[in-house]
Amino acid sequence: MNTNTLLSGLKVLVVEDVFMLAQDLADQLTGAGCTVVGPVPTVQQALDQADSITLDGAVLDVNLRGERSFPLAEHLARGGVPFIFLTGYDSATVFPDQFRDAQKLTKPVDYKMLIEAVSRFRKGDAASG
Repeated sequence: MNTNTLLSGLKVLVVEDVFMLAQDLADQLTGAGCTVVGPVPTVQQALDQADSITLDGAVLDVNLRGERSFPLAEHLARGGVPFIFLTGYDSATVFPDQFRDAQKLTKPVDYKMLIEAVSRFRKGDAASG
């Protein structure tokens, strides 16, 4: 499998507040052929990006320096944009009911699983809340 074309043509918003992790996520996605929007560290910046460009999907850190990304997930879901949560939290503890079944990847991120999950954006079968 040619990993540098697996995500070719997909525009994916990366929302992560830890700079090094944000860069790693962007590098992995770009290396798989994806066009990365961002990365951005806040919900507001992500909302601005989501409203200014057509996205194929998004990768959302749950906790952005104490601010939860759930309002952004709701906004994306309303627009039919699939997303994946990145979290170190137990889903039963922190996730609102509407996102309990949303796709989640645990930190530290397994990049092979990330690429596989993002590739589902093309098929439109990723969970979107």
